[in-house]
Amino acid sequence: MKVGIVTRSFPEMTNEQAAALTAQTGFETTELCLSQTDSKYWVYNGISDISALTAARVATIADIYRSQGIEVCSLGVFTNLIETDEAKRAANLAYFERHMQYASEARIPVVATECGFDPASRGVRVDVYESRFNLLLDSLGWLCERAGWYGVDLALEPCVIDVVPSAKRMADTISQVGSPRLRVLLDPANLIANSSERDMFDYLAPHIAYFHGKDRKVNDAKGRVVGDGDIDWPLFLRLYHERCEGKPFIIEYVNAGNCAEILRRVREYDRMSAMR
Repeated sequence: MKVGIVTRSFPEMTNEQAAALTAQTGFETTELCLSQTDSKYWVYNGISDISALTAARVATIADIYRSQGIEVCSLGVFTNLIETDEAKRAANLAYFERHMQYASEARIPVVATECGFDPASRGVRVDVYESRFNLLLDSLGWLCERAGWYGVDLALEPCVIDVVPSAKRMADTISQVGSPRLRVLLDPANLIANSSERDMFDYLAPHIAYFHGKDRKVNDAKGRVVGDGDIDWPLFLRLYHERCEGKPFIIEYVNAGNCAEILRRVREYDRMSAMR
């Protein structure tokens, strides 16, 4: 099982320091977010000023991790694809496209995002559900066309508190967009309130690019570290080995102080999965 960690776990470190700790702890892969002290560009659900950031610099950063034996499986963007202000949404899409260019030149195969949200009204609301979902389809269609130009895949992370709140709805979204470039970033914590562990794989296994590893109580709004929620990890990891063997499993919601312990938990759950 290929276990990794998001670089967002180490915002207090340079890329050199984060790569060294990632390798020393025993992780094999990473989702690269430009979140380190020498590359402070990552902004959640929005955009930052990347006018001075070159593709060559991103390639150099990716190579820092590779030099430590760490695969860079994804470039994390996580901007807002359902922004209702058309000028702002156009800026978000251009920002995402620029990250596709970075990924292509840095030999990173996947660029990842969530659906995005309005912080004042996150979640499924009857009065805006259809319009927001249509914005998402429009954004994804535009981005998938460009993903084909750059030879990368777009991984969308669905979530129970967003406009794509279940495994079934994610499968519907893939079908409606109709592009082989649209993949899934499957975070089981994001779907456990609406989809069982089996549902996630039944609907999405053929489309999964990689996984996020975190947990959630089914009534929580926010996630927790692996082992502190309601996911049946031995079952989930048995299904992983049966349906998605070898896909990166990238731990989230950890830091330098607890990442080794959470990696130990994941390895223990993985051993238990063989007995299910």
